Amino acid sequence: MPMPTTKTLREGSTRKRAAILSAARELFLANGFDRTSVDAVAARAEVSKRTVYDYFGDKRTLLQAVVDAVGQSLITTIRRTLDETLTDLTEAADLEDALVTFSMRIATDMLGSADYATLQRLVRAESGHLPHRDENPLADTPDEAIAERFAAFAAAGLLDVPDPRLAADQFLALTFGVALDRLGSANAAEDTRVQPLVVEGVRTFLRAYRTR
Repeated sequence: MPMPTTKTLREGSTRKRAAILSAARELFLANGFDRTSVDAVAARAEVSKRTVYDYFGDKRTLLQAVVDAVGQSLITTIRRTLDETLTDLTEAADLEDALVTFSMRIATDMLGSADYATLQRLVRAESGHLPHRDENPLADTPDEAIAERFAAFAAAGLLDVPDPRLAADQFLALTFGVALDRLGSANAAEDTRVQPLVVEGVRTFLRAYRTR
């Protein structure tokens, strides 16, 4: 029987919290939400059942926490890749190569990652059990992170973007959106058809937003 969730949840130790999340992730993926019990999660994490409830309140909140943790890991990958590929650009002529490099890194480092596959499987299979099932764990990012970078490019005179957030949404649609719609995510990291789609998407984006 689910424990009440109105009480204040414990922050607890980082180690125990990580152990519970890891155990829950493995069991939700292997057995699904309905067939995963809090007792099984506690046993896998080597904590008490009471500790799981104290940290997460109930099983649905635990599933949401697993999804959020995986999403946060992907967001960290996106921000790191932005910093490594789209920083210190000073010439408009360098934008195409830099944006293609960024996009391909995301395609290989993120879309081909175990975290991305986990997120997709959990959201698709268990969305009805998520307390915030209408929220996309990646809804605000990478859009906001890319918008911030485009705003910086506009300030430097490299792009003409009156609305950086709209430009970020369009960039994502033209690159990852097209690639995923055409090919799906399962083999995005290895599929040789991804790069031509990304390159054309970047060029279309720059035709609209490059400074004249």
